[in-house]
Amino acid sequence: MGSCIILRNSILIAAVGFIALSGIAVLNGLVMLTFIKQLLAQGQEKLDAIYEGALTRLRPVAMTALVASLGFVPMALATGTGAEVQRPIATVVIGGLISATLLTLFVLPALYALFGRKRLEEVVHLELIRRAAE
Repeated sequence: MGSCIILRNSILIAAVGFIALSGIAVLNGLVMLTFIKQLLAQGQEKLDAIYEGALTRLRPVAMTALVASLGFVPMALATGTGAEVQRPIATVVIGGLISATLLTLFVLPALYALFGRKRLEEVVHLELIRRAAE
C-alpha cells in the first residue's frame, strides 16, 4: 500500500516535469519553423530554406536545451531533504530535453519537407491574412 502511494506521487511529480519540458520543446520547434517560413517568404526554395533554417537555428535550439538541462543537474544529483521530489522532475526534464532537441533538429525539418507548405504563395497568403487580422 505504501509503495503504491510513493509510486503514485512520483508519477504526479514527473508529470510536472513533462509540463516544463513541453513548453521548452514547443518553443524550440516554433523558433525553427518560424525561421524556415521567413526564408520561404524571402523567396528561397523549400528544401534550401529548410536546410538553412535548421543550420541557422541549431545553436539557439541546442543552447536552450543545454541551459535548461544543466539547470536541472543539481536536482538530479540531489541526495538531501526533498530529493525524492526533485529527482523525478529532473530526470524527466533532462531526458526529455535530449530527445526533444534531437527531434527538433532532425525530425521536424524532415517532416516539414514532407508535409509543409509547398509554394511560396501559400506562405505569403497566410502571412497577409495574419497581419490583416491584427
